[in-house]
Amino acid sequence: MERVIFGDNQFFGINHSSEEKSRAQAIRFKENQAIVEVLDIAIAEGIQTFMCTTHDRIADICETLRADSKYENFTIYPCMPYAHKYSNAVTELGIMGSIKQYLPGNIFSTLAKGGMAFVKKDFIAMMELMIDAEMKMFKGISTPVIFLQNVVTDLLLGLGMSDFLVGFHHYVRHKYKAEAGFITMNLPLLLNVLESRGIENPTICASINKLGFRMSGGKEVYEKTIAEKRCRLIAMQVFAAGAIPPKEALEYVCNMDGIESILFGASSRGNIRNSKSLIDAFTEKRRESFVDPSNKQTADNYLSL
Repeated sequence: MERVIFGDNQFFGINHSSEEKSRAQAIRFKENQAIVEVLDIAIAEGIQTFMCTTHDRIADICETLRADSKYENFTIYPCMPYAHKYSNAVTELGIMGSIKQYLPGNIFSTLAKGGMAFVKKDFIAMMELMIDAEMKMFKGISTPVIFLQNVVTDLLLGLGMSDFLVGFHHYVRHKYKAEAGFITMNLPLLLNVLESRGIENPTICASINKLGFRMSGGKEVYEKTIAEKRCRLIAMQVFAAGAIPPKEALEYVCNMDGIESILFGASSRGNIRNSKSLIDAFTEKRRESFVDPSNKQTADNYLSL
């Protein structure tokens, strides 16, 4: 994974600190071209990976990416499911209309598989249909990691339904030849559960910040878990919804040995450039601290870079 990953919250009016900012962002990005323009800025600043939900509008963004060769090296990490999409579709289109809109492939064969799954109560097979439906929009685009959203990951953790986590992991690997990723607000618990089910060195995206914001179990437990390097870790919500100044926030996560990538979202060239530059500078500074003065060799395995 790349060291820096660009997120999509700002495009869909998601701001954890201010409803006013959320409304302003929703207005600014009501047209898809505005989203593409910001992605172009991120690319120009050296960011080549975009982590996004499976929001309906992402399908239109994918069409733009497929149509222009300048995006051929651009990578997307899909995060699913986007629950509001399905609830809104059922309200507007009804159950059958929603099935026709979102299920992939031949509708009759898909319905046959889904119907048999329901009759047999084979919920794993039903989950596979949902994954296929969400992945339709990314056809032809590099998606080396596919994530399960935290609202589902943490619900399954709380219910003790780890079979679904394992099922997601296996299906993504076998069907899409991608790594399965899990977004969570409880890194220590998720990691323990995945390891207990035979999933070693999983890819996990978790809230990690200096204030312990949305870090279930507390910052100290997280720091201990991160130091053990038992997973490929992406740090999100590093600014704690704007409560930590960028320099302070990024210095904290960049100095933690065990964090492979850092995810952030921004909507202006200045903020994107500043965050990317700070991550690069702090990462290089930490890398240099691994230099052995006796033989001048660096820690090449640092952060898996």
